[in-house]
Amino acid sequence: MIAAMRPVRELLENTVELWLDADAEFPEHGRRYSSAEQTERESHLDRFLDTVETELRRLPRNRAERDETRAQINAAFTVFGRGAMDLEDRHLDLLLGGGFSAVGTSLGRQARRFDAGVATLDILQACRNAWTACGLQALLGREMCITPSIFAYSMLYPYSDNYMDDAAVGREAKLGFSGRFRARLAGETVAPANGREESIWRLVGMIEGQYKRAEYPQVFDSLLAIHRAQEESLRLGRGGGASVDVLRLGFQKGGTSVLADAYLAGGSITEEAAKFAFEWGVLLQLADDLQDVREDRESAMFTLFSQAASKGTLDELTSRTLNFGQGVMARLAGFDAGAETLKELLINSSRSILIRSAGLSPELYSAAYLARIEACSPFRFGFLRDRREKLARRSGLLMKLFESFLAGEEDEPAFPLLPSTLMPRG
Repeated sequence: MIAAMRPVRELLENTVELWLDADAEFPEHGRRYSSAEQTERESHLDRFLDTVETELRRLPRNRAERDETRAQINAAFTVFGRGAMDLEDRHLDLLLGGGFSAVGTSLGRQARRFDAGVATLDILQACRNAWTACGLQALLGREMCITPSIFAYSMLYPYSDNYMDDAAVGREAKLGFSGRFRARLAGETVAPANGREESIWRLVGMIEGQYKRAEYPQVFDSLLAIHRAQEESLRLGRGGGASVDVLRLGFQKGGTSVLADAYLAGGSITEEAAKFAFEWGVLLQLADDLQDVREDRESAMFTLFSQAASKGTLDELTSRTLNFGQGVMARLAGFDAGAETLKELLINSSRSILIRSAGLSPELYSAAYLARIEACSPFRFGFLRDRREKLARRSGLLMKLFESFLAGEEDEPAFPLLPSTLMPRG
């Protein structure tokens, strides 16, 4: 018998309790790097970027050239990963073999078949969700691959989530769409109002094709939960944040997003898996909010970080987030022992993305705190900002490179792996 989905409210309150219990003192766990070590690791990153630059100047036009580009970038990434990120062969095999790079290429090619006009940035955004869902597959002891439901849910982000977040779309239009979408997720027969909704309805149908509603009601309960969270998150926009519980609304949106990933990855999951998925979603949301704190302040979008930045430094809030993340990652011990390599990557990446995001907004920290957290990064913050800006000027070429691999034959190997900081954000 299939277990019912654990109430979102219970998961939310447990996560809030974990957050409030997290220490606001600077975390003492984790590796520290000397200036000399950072300089050495930066040289590895520069050599890798030089290889990427070379390949961008000669975009591949056929399979043989794509094979050469893939080999060059993957070889350079291997040297970079070992020398700068302390990755071992087993980590590199997961990243470069049939793991995350293959997931991204598979999703991209399926997206082009689903909708030839879908934007490359939207595909990249969908890839990020697919990587999360496929990571959960591996944690649950399943093969890491793009299933119909993971593809469909990942593509719902560019089709629906971005529409709901678009400041140019009026509130009434959003509410009208949201109501129709909610009814469709609940299994009602609803006529789509336009081409966008036709695509969304088709994606929901793909999920229904893999998971029968009568047999897996919790899959659709999880989709309705993220939909409700998305509706409520509209209150965090212009003019509404001062009167709402920013912490719980933000946690609910992030948590339900990855909770849905977990149900789509597993069909049914354990209570412990649900706890981890929800908390991991919250942690990813916090990382996004820290990375976007400047933009959120300018657009009057209320998050924990944009609120704190308007009152003082982000020192304590960032420390609490790092300590909270350590508590979330501790739950990985309860998952399949066969996923130890993935667990190590997740633990390291969950910490590094927060540290790297803090370095994007140095003016929001005290000088003393900034020096302490920069010592936890394998690269100096100024160096990372400079290289990030350099690659941003090449974003068009990076997307053309990605496109050239999506246009390849189905039996071709995956797009070469690039660090997420180098790829344009959707």
